Amino acid sequence: MNNVLIIGSGGREHALARKFSESPQVEKIFVAPGNAGIAEIAQIVDIGVSDFAALVNFAKENEVALTFVGPEAPLVGGIVDRFEAEGLKIFGPRANAAIIEGSKSFAKDLMKKYEIPTAAYEVFSDFRSASAYIKTKRPPFVLKADGLAAGKGVVIAETRDDADAALADMLQNKRFGEAGNTVVIEEFLSGTEFSFMAFVDGERVFPMVIAKDHKRAFDGDTGPNTGGMGAYSPVPQIPEEIVEAARLEILLPTARAMVAEGRPFTGILYAGLIATRAGARVIEFNARFGDPETQVILPRLESDLFEVLTEILAGEDPELSWSDDEVLGVILASKGYPDEYEKGFAITGLDKLSDETLIFHCGTAVCDEATGTNEQNVSPPSKPDYITNGGRVLLAARKAKDLATARRELYRDIKNIRCKNLFYRKDI
Repeated sequence: MNNVLIIGSGGREHALARKFSESPQVEKIFVAPGNAGIAEIAQIVDIGVSDFAALVNFAKENEVALTFVGPEAPLVGGIVDRFEAEGLKIFGPRANAAIIEGSKSFAKDLMKKYEIPTAAYEVFSDFRSASAYIKTKRPPFVLKADGLAAGKGVVIAETRDDADAALADMLQNKRFGEAGNTVVIEEFLSGTEFSFMAFVDGERVFPMVIAKDHKRAFDGDTGPNTGGMGAYSPVPQIPEEIVEAARLEILLPTARAMVAEGRPFTGILYAGLIATRAGARVIEFNARFGDPETQVILPRLESDLFEVLTEILAGEDPELSWSDDEVLGVILASKGYPDEYEKGFAITGLDKLSDETLIFHCGTAVCDEATGTNEQNVSPPSKPDYITNGGRVLLAARKAKDLATARRELYRDIKNIRCKNLFYRKDI
């Protein structure tokens, strides 16, 4: 039996903990720092994702057989390098490979060099040059902060004035801090977006089933970009030949390109793609599982995740088996997200949900039973199990024979969740 350590605190990590818990090879699951909902199935460890020394010591002291890294920041910061230097088994890319997510300009330059299909682009670090450039192009524009911005550093500007305002926000007002010191300006591509993830080890690529994520905050794909408001898998509107072409023309060449650059990638390679009339094009690369896509893809994985990962790290080819069932998930977020929002609102009704509805906690906390309040001193009407403690709070998902059934049953069940400060899209 083996102990597993998951690093992270969101819905993705909750889905990972649930999948690891299904493995007969796993005895204990630790999640650092985790959240209130994850505590139902794993042991929460009060260590932050950037405290590498403490995480290494914990893994050693608790005989952790495998560590899995959820979020991007510790990967870009070199947590895999640190664990490997200590002789600890960990699944994820080293810092020099995680740069494929840590720097959008690096990713774009890589694709250009190795002829991996993506949108035309230019990179700028000063407002005047960027503003002058957009005056020579026809809108809309896609503006991206170069560094990590928690999935919120992308702006689709419909006009040149909107683009100017967004550029000023990033380059002059430092909305995204150092992440926005450099900005990538891309041509706008039309088509259907989808997420294509794969287990990767060097030039070996083992693709997963695809999913579709909804980034905009409000119904009708309106409002600001978020970290994701819902997802589903499979994606019926994407033909299988597009998926296979993306594997051959994007995933495989990218893995080989990283090896050629002396940055071999081991971990989860996430390709955010768009199916255009000319074929699939890369919108972005991530160096880890997507969130919320993980919460709709892992419930379809029939293979033992622990076994899959350990086989890959051992240089073996895993067998991936996927359910034909389809999964749809909807995020319940704090009002105001992705901008400013309040925390500490009571959540009730989770005990009234169907057993078929999966709940993944993204940002929750447990109410202080001694006082009936939380750290924000918000008094709930009763003593609920949970209070809101983040922008994205919960993801509710349903697995069914088809997406239509999953959607109908899920939205009917979501109405049982009560919280005066949550909202969700009605059109996932």
